[in-house]
Amino acid sequence: MKRQRLDSNIIRKIKKYSIAVLVSGAAMLFYGCEKNNIEQIKAFYSTENLPILEAKNFATLVTDSGEVRYSLKAPKLLQFENEGRSYIEFPEGMELVKFDEHKNVISTITADYAKQFVAEDKWEAKNNVVATNAQGDTLKTEHLIWEEKKEIIYTEEFVRIIRTDQIITGIGFTSDQKLQNWKIKNPKGTIYVSVKNEAQQNDTVLPTPEGEMNLQNPPKGQLQFNK
Repeated sequence: MKRQRLDSNIIRKIKKYSIAVLVSGAAMLFYGCEKNNIEQIKAFYSTENLPILEAKNFATLVTDSGEVRYSLKAPKLLQFENEGRSYIEFPEGMELVKFDEHKNVISTITADYAKQFVAEDKWEAKNNVVATNAQGDTLKTEHLIWEEKKEIIYTEEFVRIIRTDQIITGIGFTSDQKLQNWKIKNPKGTIYVSVKNEAQQNDTVLPTPEGEMNLQNPPKGQLQFNK
């Protein structure tokens, strides 16, 4: 079966949600303000700056070949068409939950702002981005990109990865879309946390010769905090 894209889901959801299609009242403005600068009025009402669809409290399931692949929830959704390029904006944040073929949750992403580029199958999340995998590992950053076609997630910004026994920091991050095979381009350090929470230790992490660190096998050496 042909994959159902998010924009088609949005159109089907129009009947279930209160969708406001914004229309211009430029004609009335021209009638009452004949002496105003016409070019300024045109710029103000430029359709390039107006969404073609708007929805509140949006929720949908995206499927592929009849199987649910991910769910999406957002307080507000705006869809734009600009010179043939369609994108969807989530100005008040979103929650994206990805499932495997057995409907098990394999990863989640939340952010205070996000955008989806429909044709490219590409997502961009900004501001307070939090991503988790099935094992409970958590990634925190301020900018994250997910390319569905390439099945990769990455950022060039500072990241913090929180695991059950350690916190790893660095700049630059790449992963598969399941957040299973992680790499930090420029590692900064690792804090090892005792299971009993009795002590914390710090380890300065050196990059591998390729300038990357595989987070599945972090260094084991430890240094005591300076008091």
